[in-house]
Amino acid sequence: MKKRGFEIVSRYQGMGINIPKRQTKGAAGYDFEAAEDFEIPSIWRLNFVRIFRLIKNGHRLTKQDEQLANETLRPFLVPTGIKSYMREDEYLMLANRSSNPIKRQLILPNGIGIIDSDYYGNENNEGEIFIQVLNFGPRTLRIKKGERIGQGIFMPYLTADDESNDQKERIGGFGSSGE
Repeated sequence: MKKRGFEIVSRYQGMGINIPKRQTKGAAGYDFEAAEDFEIPSIWRLNFVRIFRLIKNGHRLTKQDEQLANETLRPFLVPTGIKSYMREDEYLMLANRSSNPIKRQLILPNGIGIIDSDYYGNENNEGEIFIQVLNFGPRTLRIKKGERIGQGIFMPYLTADDESNDQKERIGGFGSSGE
């Protein structure tokens, strides 16, 4: 019986996607690559500056300003073409590559990502893993297919003694377990 690992999602089968791997014997993280060419615009080229200027100058934001900010200032999801299976008491922690902020001005806005064991094979996207990023550099960042963009580390987790048994089954993909 397989414990943990990676597979290519069906929509990327036969398209030259590489299974994540550790680069050295002592590496904890498995490097994830972009499944396709991808552009990540600089936050400075979006309407971020306009919204920032309004806030900085004490202007009250209208509902339209807030809606525009929410639509514009969103992280980008870089597809990996990869899904991961693991034991029920494990998760895959997604982290930035240490060189990304310095060399590419690329960050994970939530610091880390968590891929739960029941995300694998979900009906919405087959459990495909996406790396969520923001580009704080001055220029649009062009990522080529096959470039390493993040890393995943398998981790065990513990549950509380008095945990209730009313948890739901996962019924969707990215962000499906609630707000």
